[in-house]
Amino acid sequence: MKPFTFEKAKNSAEALKLKISNRDFISGGTNIVDLLKKNIAQPDGMVDVSSALSSEIKWSEKSVNIGAMVRNTALTTNSDLLKNYPLITKAVLAGASPQIRNMASTAGNLLQRTRCPYFYDVTTPCNKRKKGSGCSALIGDNKMSAVVGYNDQCVAVHPSDLCISLSALDANVHGLTSKNEKFMIPFKDFYKLPENTPWLDNNLPQNALITHIEVPKNEFYKKYAYVKLRERTSYAFAMISVASALQMEGNTIKDARLASGGVAHKPWRWYEAEDYLKGKKASEEVFKKASEIATEKVKPLAHNGYKVPMLKGAIELALQNASKL
Repeated sequence: MKPFTFEKAKNSAEALKLKISNRDFISGGTNIVDLLKKNIAQPDGMVDVSSALSSEIKWSEKSVNIGAMVRNTALTTNSDLLKNYPLITKAVLAGASPQIRNMASTAGNLLQRTRCPYFYDVTTPCNKRKKGSGCSALIGDNKMSAVVGYNDQCVAVHPSDLCISLSALDANVHGLTSKNEKFMIPFKDFYKLPENTPWLDNNLPQNALITHIEVPKNEFYKKYAYVKLRERTSYAFAMISVASALQMEGNTIKDARLASGGVAHKPWRWYEAEDYLKGKKASEEVFKKASEIATEKVKPLAHNGYKVPMLKGAIELALQNASKL
């Protein structure tokens, strides 16, 4: 591991001041420490922001603000969050181990690297690790790789469960730029596809700091489901995950949200399927049609064709579970 300096910021202004040249922020360290050990991340210094940012969950009439340093465990135990945003809690509980949830911060969860096994294997080409070196998974072992939104630059999939729920709930990311100016990015615009810059996972301004996540209040807390399919039931990334949330009048779907993990470089919203569901009566036939619409344009790679029927089934199950709550 490359030697580095370590400084603890007292507040956001000091954190931004310390984040100069080749330095990285650290809070829980559940992802960055792995990168340091493998010399994938080689910063000159680390800036601890665990005391600089809010660990509070604040409520208003229109939304809830989740502080950047709220631990993942707190997202599963806060009584108001359990009541008003149970989809978030269910998604967090589906990911990681209790030990990791105790350390991982909300902002850190958002900023973990999108990656595949080749990213960690420094003996192989990886555009996310070394610009222009190539994508080993494209023609290699791509069993867990993307089926939509990828290109020949990168086929890795976004790993977070929390972010799939935040995508479905139309969250907003708030933060401060390096000049201490406030900004807000809608969650749908926060992450990026590989395009020509696969080494970039998101659209966060350079050296910026996330301060909190804003989740608007809505009626989606009443009818929701989170389905995660993985190789083992213990701590593992999703082969396919689906967050569903419905607003209903009787048996009629007024509005719908449908997001997936394990399919793309970023949390993926199935907008066409959502539009189809609006105004429909909840039924197995309708949910099956929605799953077919969602999967019409997916293009599996050589070794992950199994994800297509799995995705269809997961969407149907998530919608059925949400409609029964």
